[in-house]
Amino acid sequence: MTITELPFGSWPTPITSEFVVSAAVRLWDVRVDGADVYWSEGRPTEGGRTQIVRRAADGTVTDLLPEGMDARTAVHEYGGAAWWVRDGVLWFANWADQRLYRLEPGGAAVPLTPVPETPRGDRYGDGDLDPAGATLVAVRERHPDGGRGAVDVRNEIVRLPADHSSRPEVLVSGPDFVAAPRLSPDGSALALVSWDHPSMPWDDTVLRVRDLATGADTVVAGGPGESVLEPRWQADGSLLFLSDRGGWWNLYRWAPGAAVTPVIELDAEIGMPAWQLGSARYTVLADGGIVFARWRDGYDGLGLRRADGSVLDLDLPFSVITAVERAAADAVVVVAATPTTELGIYRIEFGSGTPRVETLRAPRKIGLDAASVSVPEPIAFPSVDRTGAPRTAHALFYPPANSRYGGPAGELPPLLVVMHGGPTSHALPALTPQTQYWTSRGFAVVDVNYAGSTGYGRAYRALLEGAWGVVDVADCVAAARWLSERGRVDPGRLAIRGGSAGGYTTLAALARADTPFAAGADHFGIADLEALAVDTHKFESRYLDRLIGEYPAERDVYRERSPIHHVDRFRKPLIVLQGSADPVVPPNQSQMIVDALRARRIPVAYLVFEGEQHGFRRAENIRRALDAELSFYGQVFGFDLPAAEGIEPVTVEHLA
Repeated sequence: MTITELPFGSWPTPITSEFVVSAAVRLWDVRVDGADVYWSEGRPTEGGRTQIVRRAADGTVTDLLPEGMDARTAVHEYGGAAWWVRDGVLWFANWADQRLYRLEPGGAAVPLTPVPETPRGDRYGDGDLDPAGATLVAVRERHPDGGRGAVDVRNEIVRLPADHSSRPEVLVSGPDFVAAPRLSPDGSALALVSWDHPSMPWDDTVLRVRDLATGADTVVAGGPGESVLEPRWQADGSLLFLSDRGGWWNLYRWAPGAAVTPVIELDAEIGMPAWQLGSARYTVLADGGIVFARWRDGYDGLGLRRADGSVLDLDLPFSVITAVERAAADAVVVVAATPTTELGIYRIEFGSGTPRVETLRAPRKIGLDAASVSVPEPIAFPSVDRTGAPRTAHALFYPPANSRYGGPAGELPPLLVVMHGGPTSHALPALTPQTQYWTSRGFAVVDVNYAGSTGYGRAYRALLEGAWGVVDVADCVAAARWLSERGRVDPGRLAIRGGSAGGYTTLAALARADTPFAAGADHFGIADLEALAVDTHKFESRYLDRLIGEYPAERDVYRERSPIHHVDRFRKPLIVLQGSADPVVPPNQSQMIVDALRARRIPVAYLVFEGEQHGFRRAENIRRALDAELSFYGQVFGFDLPAAEGIEPVTVEHLA
């Protein structure tokens, strides 16, 4: 095939913003109920709502929620575990009113919880049913009327009838946060995870078992320096759970009257940071074998612990696994993706010895030939810690890829340095149209797993403590320079982009005189750490204690690390994209940095999306954000946009 020479960034591609959202869904949760498989689909073309889908044993696929209903909970603002199912009956939290509903096959959704008493109301999630299916337990987050913001929000575990409306009974109250309420096989005991400020769930949590008859608690695991996640009862009354007591989130077992014992010990992460409720990273087969997901060296994969205790990696193509659920005695269902496919739903059988994979919900066709798909390459490169001592940092590198187009001879591609949010999240080594949107146009992309990221053990996460705005910036700068020195990208066209915590790192990287970046894109990022410390939601209201220091005792550090106080160092163009209803990073964070840049006549573009919260869910807003950012780079780096796409240019103020 003849290669047409065009400037990097200007290549025509089928991965347009329209394609990114067309037929796009966000798959994450999966449940198995008898022979039926259920999953959630976040649909940008339906206003971003989450639909619950059932696939029957005969392959029939049915949407379950009626028009106007949306299975999303606002617990912790990030939600998760908003629905569960048993014997064909679905329970879910509805986004509009945050009430719990029960939906029987062929019936109408019936509310189980009272009408909210306050404007912000009660929020529910992470439910579990008792063995008989008569009652359920769930996390409830209460937002009292006239409360003092995050101070008065209460997180509890409640119990209520599973089949009719009732005022919930409080079972557990007192800890700042509770999660993963799980009833024992006989219904007599409740396992739960809790933690208190200033800890986050990946810092220090406690797993306890409460006797529901006496109210007596047994502490199973956890405490300072240990993060415990995902308890699961077994039929014999023992409890499996994930803990990072050995430096990695591995699997352990507890039984009443017995000591905790390791079940799977690897230099790999089975657990994930609990930004959302309801993770499902492992399940147990009928013969006692355990199928689990594990992160290692920037890639996810599936493993199997046999009943005899031996552990092996499964030879499967998956590089990201978001959920693992038992489907039968010798089968599981997973939500998974590969470097060349988006997330799909798969059933994996183990009975024949060699795993057999069946596709239940196929990922959509990306529309690119193999040569036009950029496959992530794990890279490790030198960086420094907060003291300047050398260490290794990690990233996924995506080279430009387009089978029809190439750059001019002797020219190197521009680089987008991308940061995930969190900042304890991690780059996902799966095909994402948002990444291919850039690489198929001639951009190189490096998705940085900077210090603090998940997937490299607790010690790597701990490198960010007290060092946010320092080591994350160091890693992004190091990644860009490392790739430039190796002749893989143009050192004069380095851009940095990120959302939320990644938006903060973007601003911090630009607010320095020696920045190597020629441009930046801030998606709902943090400009003023001090303002965030006093104006954010409960879940993250003490997060900065570890990342920066206690406030107000360390107020000088907050000010020193805040980009808003270093606007005099900004020299490079910036585009800022913000949701007007963001409860996590309030819109004033973006407004203040834009106002400051305007006052200094630094080139800036600013788009506010009405009604959007933390991250953009609506198709039209996702499209506009992508195209506006591309237009911004085109103006800054001097290339034309593909005329056929009809992209509306974004206004970049003060760009000469």
